[in-house]
Amino acid sequence: MGKNIRVAEVTNLLQLNKDFISKVKMNTLFNENPNRFKDFSIKYSGILFDYSKNRINHETMELLIRLAKNCNLEQKRDDMFSGEKINFTENRAVLHTALRSKSSSPLIVDGVDVRPLVKEELDHMEAFSDSVRNGEWKGVNGDTITDVVNIGIGGSYLGPDMVCNALRAYSDRNIKMHFVSNVDGADLAETLIKLDASKTLFIIASKTFTTKETIMNANSAKSWFIKETGQNDISKNFVALSTNEKSVSEFGIDKENMFKFWDWVGGRYSVWSSIGLPIAISVGMDNFYKFLDGAYSMDYHFQQAELSKNIPVIMGLLGYLYNNIWNLQSYAVLPYSQYLSKLPSYLQQLDMESNGKRITKTGHRVSIGSGPVIFGEAGTNGQHSFYQLLHQGTKIIPADFIAFKQNLRGNANHHTTLLSNFIAQTEALMIGKTRNKVLKEMRAKGFKETEIERQVNHKIFEGNRPTNSILIDKLTPFSLGELVAMYEHKVFVQGVLWDVNSFDQMGVELGKVLAVQIEDEIRRKEADEINHDCSTVALIKELL
Repeated sequence: MGKNIRVAEVTNLLQLNKDFISKVKMNTLFNENPNRFKDFSIKYSGILFDYSKNRINHETMELLIRLAKNCNLEQKRDDMFSGEKINFTENRAVLHTALRSKSSSPLIVDGVDVRPLVKEELDHMEAFSDSVRNGEWKGVNGDTITDVVNIGIGGSYLGPDMVCNALRAYSDRNIKMHFVSNVDGADLAETLIKLDASKTLFIIASKTFTTKETIMNANSAKSWFIKETGQNDISKNFVALSTNEKSVSEFGIDKENMFKFWDWVGGRYSVWSSIGLPIAISVGMDNFYKFLDGAYSMDYHFQQAELSKNIPVIMGLLGYLYNNIWNLQSYAVLPYSQYLSKLPSYLQQLDMESNGKRITKTGHRVSIGSGPVIFGEAGTNGQHSFYQLLHQGTKIIPADFIAFKQNLRGNANHHTTLLSNFIAQTEALMIGKTRNKVLKEMRAKGFKETEIERQVNHKIFEGNRPTNSILIDKLTPFSLGELVAMYEHKVFVQGVLWDVNSFDQMGVELGKVLAVQIEDEIRRKEADEINHDCSTVALIKELL
């Protein structure tokens, strides 16, 4: 009860602060404080996190830090890193951080030190990925592997796909990576149509080896492989990322080619585990280790930096501020890098599956809004689609802008233009354009007064749209690891503030359970009118 009272008091004070800030233009705050950038920015490693273009003042941040302390954020953070079973609904530890830890101290989960287990799987990944990359691993007909098809869904697809795309500049171009996730047969068919079966390695990623979409795609890929090669032995062309040795063996995969991960690794946090095998094959195990090192660097920052100088903490607190005090229910992630074009989709799962919850840890309905709607697109593409709404729409949508100082590929002139847009958009969203400025510009261009009056309101930008700028030295495996871990910890912080379990995903299950029943009815060509509403029955009958 005491904690709830303290949180409520801070929330009330934040509301009063918001009432004051809402009457002040952000550019006025900059004019009043020449040190605003210095006061509201953090540098860590090769990252500059600038949050000065937010609707905040020093009082806002002091209140938010007090809120974090009243929610026992530091203790709950330490509980996660130490292996406490903070995923209480499933009675599991949450230890994706152990996958990239450099500590040699024992970390005990259910009586077992998990550190040797992690090292064993990393060694297994290294040996296998090296053999594929150097041509030692041969397919069924003695062919070198030229294509890798990862079959998985959710975290078993989004993470590896995003990272392989992000690190293409570091990849072995002699091995092409493909990702199949959708149960829509077109996804697999369009992938297979361009492949040589005997030169293709399939990675089947499913912790339980029972995920319906993944196993259906895996069985279809297996049938295609046998038909194309005339060989029933799939052991040289199929490997598994799973914990179900029996089902993997029955499928035809050699148990020596099964890569493990554990219950304390959630799907959307699994890219650091053997789920990252496609990454290791694509960019090499040395670069995969650098990716882990970057995540560990951010883990260290999250654990050691004081709350007011802690990037994931500040990101989480600002997200809470807009979601719960300003009642802004959407959030945009806008990477100014084509290599990060798949990051928004990855973060959709990370954030919305983690914190899209309505029940608190005490079993009561949340009294405030929880996870926001996440969307995004690579800049500058997004500027020509939804930025119109960001600038002049009725909805205010906070946004993260991400860019890299150095370019990896392409003409340097392109990169200068890209970065100019990255900076300009955050300034434009903040300052907007006043009526007086529009009038001055139109008169200077010789517009007639009648035409000015007709157009002026359409050219006004209110501004005051909040953004974070995340400027990183260079896109490397290390910096990507830091960036992804930074968002993981931001999501954790917000889960603590909302008092929800960020590590289960029960909302994923209901539709899948009903789909099994409906699929049976469709195959039997008979809709069960007792168990469905009239709309569902009509849709089934329409299919039949």
